[in-house]
Amino acid sequence: PSSTAATTASSSSLRPTTLSSHLTFSLSSTSTPTPTTATANTTTAFSLETLQRHLEAQNFRQADEETRRLLIVLAGEAAVKRGYVFFSEVQFIPKDDLKAIDELWKKFSNGRFGYSVQKNIWVKVNKDFTRFFMKVGWMKKLDTEVEQYNYRAFPNEFMWELNPSTNEQEDEEAGGGGGEGGNNKGIPPEGHLPLTNALRGTQLLNSILTHPAFADAADDDDDEKNGETERENEQSVSGEADKKKSRLASLRDRLFKPNYSF
Repeated sequence: PSSTAATTASSSSLRPTTLSSHLTFSLSSTSTPTPTTATANTTTAFSLETLQRHLEAQNFRQADEETRRLLIVLAGEAAVKRGYVFFSEVQFIPKDDLKAIDELWKKFSNGRFGYSVQKNIWVKVNKDFTRFFMKVGWMKKLDTEVEQYNYRAFPNEFMWELNPSTNEQEDEEAGGGGGEGGNNKGIPPEGHLPLTNALRGTQLLNSILTHPAFADAADDDDDEKNGETERENEQSVSGEADKKKSRLASLRDRLFKPNYSF
């Protein structure tokens, strides 16, 4: 028996095989197998169909949730495993994909919602986030003697209907709507959706609003401001020229006015 075992061992060899991604060794007298490694498919498909369906049906609450999910997918595998996006990952989101999400929001909200809409509002308030939160209705005015604001409670205090009911419209007319104050009823102000959590800071929102996908929105606003500045400068130059002409005419009259006194 001992000689037989020795013969068997000498005619066999240790050959590597791959089982369940763990490297093991087995006795084999046949040819060496080719190692194979199974790779898990962790890629999550990106599609705008669900978002478009929610927006077409005016289901803005569901559309907001889907938008958040899409941003996580676009940010990469680490964000998918984590379940949320780091502000430093926003720069890796493809420009065309983020712009497509924004275009759907604008299309189905009559231009009231979307990241580019928020970008324009943010620029108009000189990139002051507190004023921005009040403008888009993310903060509400408190019923206190001293004027104070606080963040709305998610989700009940946010406005999810583009066209509120008659009672909500009456509430809006009575001063209880969105904008810089009001409660959770009424017509949502421009830029109210989609939401971005800013309770722990504004770095994520800042990264979204400054993404290259929305550079055009800032350019349009800058062009408008530059145009106004140029018109003001032209008017100022024209006014200065008229004053200069008037002073020269007055000086000429004094110099060349005939003196009839003898």
